[in-house]
Amino acid sequence: MEMEGAEDKQSSIRTFEDLDVWKVCRDLRVQIATIARTFPKEEQYRLWDQLVRASRSVTANLAEGYGRFHYAENVQFARQARGSLYEVIDHLTVAQEEKLIADETVTLMREGVLRAVLVVNGFIRYLSKAKTSSRASRLTNNE
Repeated sequence: MEMEGAEDKQSSIRTFEDLDVWKVCRDLRVQIATIARTFPKEEQYRLWDQLVRASRSVTANLAEGYGRFHYAENVQFARQARGSLYEVIDHLTVAQEEKLIADETVTLMREGVLRAVLVVNGFIRYLSKAKTSSRASRLTNNE
């Protein structure tokens, strides 16, 4: 029964925008952009830009990996997305240290980023298992 649910969910994915991992990271990206807009003008082309670009990199890498149609490449792009999430944490830490955002905001955002990391890690595990089962299926069908 559980396998049927997984198949149903997989058949409803028509584009990267249908992936739960992309949706979680998109929501985070929107939150980051909202916070960055509160930074002083002089940070627009410094920390603000780096923070926003790192958050955009997460969803862009997930989208690009999806478009590669190859498990190993998709995993690699998901790993790059994960790296960008950790970059977001570093930029949030800098913003906190420079008193650009409140400690409470950093705590909440950090929790959100770490939740996104867990989802990305789950997506990487899923892709790795799908790759293995796909290879095993090909071997079985070709015998």
